[in-house]
Amino acid sequence: MTILPLSSLLLLLFLLPFHVISQPTTTQNDQNTLLNIKQFWSNPPALNHWNHSSNPCTWPEITCTATTVTGITIINQDITGPVPPFICDLKNLTHLDLNNNYITGSFPTVLYNCTNLRYLDLSQNYFVGRIPDDISRLSPEIRYLSLSSNNFTGDIPVNISRLLKLSSLQLHANLFNGSFPEEIGVLKDLEELLLGFNPFTPSRLPQSFFQLEKLRKFIMTEANLIGDIPGNLSGMPAMELLDLSVNDITGTIPSDLFLLKNLTEVYLYGNNLIGEIPDSIEATNMQIIDLSANKLIGKIPDGFGNLMSLWNLSLMINHLSGEVPASIARLPNLYDLRIFTNNLSGPLSPDFGRYTALKIFDVSQNNFSGNLPENLCYRGQLKGLEVFENNLFGEIPKSLGNCSSLKSFQVYQNRFSGSIPDGLWKVSRLERMIIHSNLFSGELPQELAPILSWLDIHNNNFSGQIPAGVSSWTNLAVFKASDNLLNGIIPQELTALPNLITLLLDGNRFTGELPKTMVSWGSLNTLNLSRNQLTGQIPVGLGLLDSLTALDLSRNKFSGHIPSQLGRSLVSLDLSTNNLTGTIPSRLDNGAFDRSFLNNPGLCSNNPLLGLRSCSSPSETRSSRKISAKFVAIIASIAAVLLLLALLVTGYVIVQYRRRNSDLRWKFTSFQKLDFTESTILPRLIENNVIGYGGSGKVYRIPVNRSGEFVAVKKLSIKNDLDQRLEKEFLSEVEILSAIRHSNIVKLLGCISCDNSKLLIYEFLENRSLDRWLHSRKAPSSHGLSGSVRHMVLDWPKRLHIALGAANGLCYMHHDCVPAVIHRDVKSCNVLLDGDFNAKIADFGLARILAKESELNTMSTVAGSIGYMAPEYAQTVKVNEKIDVYSFGVILLELTTGKVASDGNENSSLAEWAWQQAISGAPTLDALDNEVIEPRYMSDMTNVFKLGLWCTSKLPTNRPSMQEVCQMLLRYSVAATVTTTEAWNNGGDVPDHLPLIKLENV
Repeated sequence: MTILPLSSLLLLLFLLPFHVISQPTTTQNDQNTLLNIKQFWSNPPALNHWNHSSNPCTWPEITCTATTVTGITIINQDITGPVPPFICDLKNLTHLDLNNNYITGSFPTVLYNCTNLRYLDLSQNYFVGRIPDDISRLSPEIRYLSLSSNNFTGDIPVNISRLLKLSSLQLHANLFNGSFPEEIGVLKDLEELLLGFNPFTPSRLPQSFFQLEKLRKFIMTEANLIGDIPGNLSGMPAMELLDLSVNDITGTIPSDLFLLKNLTEVYLYGNNLIGEIPDSIEATNMQIIDLSANKLIGKIPDGFGNLMSLWNLSLMINHLSGEVPASIARLPNLYDLRIFTNNLSGPLSPDFGRYTALKIFDVSQNNFSGNLPENLCYRGQLKGLEVFENNLFGEIPKSLGNCSSLKSFQVYQNRFSGSIPDGLWKVSRLERMIIHSNLFSGELPQELAPILSWLDIHNNNFSGQIPAGVSSWTNLAVFKASDNLLNGIIPQELTALPNLITLLLDGNRFTGELPKTMVSWGSLNTLNLSRNQLTGQIPVGLGLLDSLTALDLSRNKFSGHIPSQLGRSLVSLDLSTNNLTGTIPSRLDNGAFDRSFLNNPGLCSNNPLLGLRSCSSPSETRSSRKISAKFVAIIASIAAVLLLLALLVTGYVIVQYRRRNSDLRWKFTSFQKLDFTESTILPRLIENNVIGYGGSGKVYRIPVNRSGEFVAVKKLSIKNDLDQRLEKEFLSEVEILSAIRHSNIVKLLGCISCDNSKLLIYEFLENRSLDRWLHSRKAPSSHGLSGSVRHMVLDWPKRLHIALGAANGLCYMHHDCVPAVIHRDVKSCNVLLDGDFNAKIADFGLARILAKESELNTMSTVAGSIGYMAPEYAQTVKVNEKIDVYSFGVILLELTTGKVASDGNENSSLAEWAWQQAISGAPTLDALDNEVIEPRYMSDMTNVFKLGLWCTSKLPTNRPSMQEVCQMLLRYSVAATVTTTEAWNNGGDVPDHLPLIKLENV
């Protein structure tokens, strides 16, 4: 141990007080100001450690220089109320960051008094109103100004250009509905300019913006830009990121865009750019190029093959042609290639995957030919392989059998042949294998990938039996093997799959009897075994499957009686062309199954609608004659008395009815062959048959025959005389629905009208409306809900199926009807569901027919529902198809979040809340419905959530068409997920196939 001399100890004791005194402390005034700020904000819990007994320079939210406060940083701490009016009593404040709180009020002009302020961040709060014209009174020293993600409106003031030292100006994600000044181009020190996500009036990009020599990041995503991109981009030599996505930019890509040597990221997706991609490329540091969803033509430039830092190339949904340059396949960092939906052709370079760790390889929907590259998974990281709908041929490379990272394998609609590599069936991470419509052969494996949920091999040449090992395919939800050469019996082991929803084995060579028990098929919804050689009786077990709604056993050799249990939940049934005998079970003995029993000579029915022979026989007639004459006389006397009473009562009722309704002359109009008239409907319009209420009146569930068939009848509200509005709604709905024939649009069977009453007769859909399933705790327990009463939670596969069906219906209305039909009131309660959860668009009372395609009509009044109305509709009363797209986007958000359309928070709708979530950078996972999310569905749900955001863009021109929506939903319904949303938010793999807004860039 070293012992200090006494003199040294004395020196330390002497210096110690000075050392303590030299520790930084704030002035009393600064400390008092900070404590007053805390009190002004009602003492938020996050600031509990702010007190008189501690030094503010030690508080984590405070920075100091010497003994004075220079910075306040309070982020995401639930601060409420306005900015304190005395905050600039902190005379040396240079840094103020209050982002992601609940601060309210107009722009805080009190900050004009902070004369030394250099950094101001008020983003992600609740400021409203206009930015004041005198904003130039902020400190002339200010370098960083962020007011993004608030509710500012109006114009961006010209005087903002007088803050000459600004290096970062961030005003994106507000409600600016005026203009932005071209004078911003005088801010020569500006390095970041973010103005996107605002509903500006349609504007061209000023040339002055492209003369900002220091500008590195320029984002004007979804800013209602029109016209061409100005030329002479060489005036921006420092440019690193250019994002002009999702606008109405036209014209060609400037020829000098890729001459900007510092450029690393370009986002121009979702515009109307035409022409060819510039082939002069010197931006050798490029990492991301996204030109997708435009109208580009020509070839992919050879120069892209020189971009050694490029990791993401997205050119999908254009009109590009020619071959893919071989040099692109040799880029060392390219791991995400998306060039699907073009007219590209020629062979795929065998070098793809050899020089880079490919993760996403999507070249689907082109005209590529030749073999699949051998080395796609050479680096062992390939997750998504999608080459479907091309002209590729040959065998699948054996190397893919060792690709342990693969999650999606989709090669359907090509000309591939040979067998599937053994290892590929068993890849541990594989979730979907879709290989239909090729020439594949071989037998099915005993073992499948443990988490494989979707296997589609239909329309190939697979042979042999279904292996006994099929019982281990426990995660399989969809198995489609139609139109192959499979043979043998349907094994009992196949019925052990608990998650199976769809099983299609039609068009094979199966023989023998079906398994007798199938209790594990509790989720089975669709079963098709037609066009085989199956024999024996139809098992009773099929009638015990609560979820089974579609069954096709036609064109086999089944015999015996039809089980009486069959039909509990069936909506679609085909037992035709078999050897069945006996009577039709009562549940099936109605007109809904008039095509279900044809070509079974042994079947009979007393219902003439089924087209079968009558079940009455001569022997039955003879036995009936043995009844004694005395008994007949007694019965005849009683019947005569009852008949007389009935005639008297009926006559009285008719007289009274005619007396009360002498002015009513009912007109019944049918739009297809019906077996009932108005006399079937009118007496049953009673309260016990009411199943719903709408803005126009009540909806009834009416039985129309003894076989259990029902129709839905909408009765328009009646006062004294039918008002003009309801008359228009009635005529509109009749005009539209009587002409439309589509499987995803509700059928209008007929209408009944008189001078002061209107009735519309629809097909009855047993699962009622989507909103009842999404927003109620228990499913409706009456009026024909298919199957037993079940919990209200719809799983994700059903939700995606519903979304695609509803989208198809709207797409038909917008793009296939001539003239086009705009619904104007799309919402979840107008999406009806049949027993198979097929979606049908209903309630066309507000619909209008456009005289010309894409023509804007102006309505005299605004109609629609809160939470679903597009903002421009409420403000301008102008109608085009984009208002339906907006409303459908809200439905997508309902399906993914489980929230109600009007339920964002206390100040916003669901669409506004979803955009706030996205722009704030919050994980998408936080927004999804916890009741249905599972790891295997997470990316699909994330993609649909983002599609909902795109559909609910503030600007109509930025929304996709329903054709594009259908295309994306169809892709999601068959495409495998490749990454999680966290990976995307953290800069990792991008899971979606949709050219959506890169929210992390804002």
